[in-house]
Parts: sequence; C-alpha cells; structure tokens
Amino acid sequence: MQRLALGVEYIGTNYSGWQRQKDPAVRSVQADLEAALSVVADHPVTTVAAGRTDAGVHASGQVVHFDTTALRTERAWVFGSNTNLPCGIRVLWVKAVPPDFDARLSAQKRHYKYIIYNNNIRPSLLHEYVGWHYAALDAAKMHQAAQHWLGEHDFSSFRAVGCQSRSAVRTVSYITVKRSGELIVFDIMANAFLYHMVRNMVGSLCSIGTGKMPVEWSHELLLARDRTKASATAAPQGLYLVGVYYPDELQIPSATTNLWFLKQG
Repeated sequence: MQRLALGVEYIGTNYSGWQRQKDPAVRSVQADLEAALSVVADHPVTTVAAGRTDAGVHASGQVVHFDTTALRTERAWVFGSNTNLPCGIRVLWVKAVPPDFDARLSAQKRHYKYIIYNNNIRPSLLHEYVGWHYAALDAAKMHQAAQHWLGEHDFSSFRAVGCQSRSAVRTVSYITVKRSGELIVFDIMANAFLYHMVRNMVGSLCSIGTGKMPVEWSHELLLARDRTKASATAAPQGLYLVGVYYPDELQIPSATTNLWFLKQG
C-alpha cells in the first residue's frame, strides 16, 4: 500500500461541492474523482481533500490524497485519471508521499481568491466564474477594512449556521483587496477557514465598498462575534481555492494557473 497526493482543479458550477453525498444522484467532485481513480487503480479508491469546497465553488489548487496497491507511473495516474474524468475536473500532478501525510491535517495554510465583476450590467460570458456587484465598489476602502482581520481572531461573525468546527478561532496571514479594471480581487490566506467564512467576509466588504458602512465596521463585526451583524453571503461562483501549503520537506508542488482573472490582484 502506498499513499499518493495529487493536485486537482475543477469548476464547481454543476456540483453539490467537493464532498460525496449520500444520494448517488447528487453530483460531487469527490465522487467523480474517485470513480476515475478507481478505474486507473483497478480497485475502489477513497480520497481525502485539503478543503471541502461548497456547491458552486471552484478550485485551481486543491490537494487530495488516497491509498492504493496499484503500481502506476505518475504520468499514468495523471493521464489515466483525466481520460476518465468529465471536462470540469482535471488532475494536474501526482506524487508519492509518506504514509502519514494527510491532505487536510498536514496542510499549514489555505489560499482563496474571490473575484467580483464590478459593473452595472450582469456578466454573461463570465457569469459562472465570478461574483457580481452592480454598484461601484471602492477597493481601497475594502482593502483598508480587511486589514482588521489579519492575525488570530474569533471569526464567529463570518461563520455560517451549519459550521461544524469546534472553534471559530483562525489565523489570517495575508489579506488584500485590489481592483484590476472591472474586477475586484479579494485574496486571503489562513491556516484554515470556517464554513462560508470567505463569502461572508466578501459580502460585508461590499457593504463597505459601496459606502453603506464605514471602514471601521469591519473591526466592529470581528468584536461582535455575531453572524447576524454581518452582511449577506456572497455568491459561490466567485470563490476559488487557489492553493494549499505544506511543510517544505514534503515538496508538494505549488499551485499554478493560466486563468487570467486568477492572476489578477
């Protein structure tokens, strides 16, 4: 038995999220990936992901691990899996890892981006790949407000009702908001995230960006530890898991993408 890690990208539009559902008729990224890997392995495969993305959320840098008795080259795993996957999911790389490696528990940081198309006309060509806000947004004020969330805090104000995490304390190591033409790019890195945490943050920042709420409100929300005080949850299609980071000695490949809008910010 050997343990393999793999990098995966996917468009989450037509999926219930990463996690396999009890009802096999409900599509999940995990179920489709496991089916493809099982064909290549010639035995049933069960996967564990670094981040269980929600329905409609995308990934360019998801990391997954699984165990197998099959002996295949890394190239065979990549191309064999992709041959059996739908076009919305792709395996980018495969790498042998130590038996105690865990894609979720071994991760030190997760990296997300949320892309907002800021125009008074709803996008058509990008409508499945970006969030949309019709009112003009002040990215500089949004960035200033977001700096209150750096460091270790209780993020209960941005925690969805269905969150199962025992603690709402998380450590945010990097957070920026930048404008690139009609795109607003919210970029955040933390040790872990709560259920809907990023989308709830984005929703509240949009209230600040439009001038509805002052910059200092972001700090007040943090101290309130009350989800009902924050703004509505941003739509899922603008959210991307763009990277997961592990100890250097594991030599897990860094996520890369050719998608132009993910290179912004």
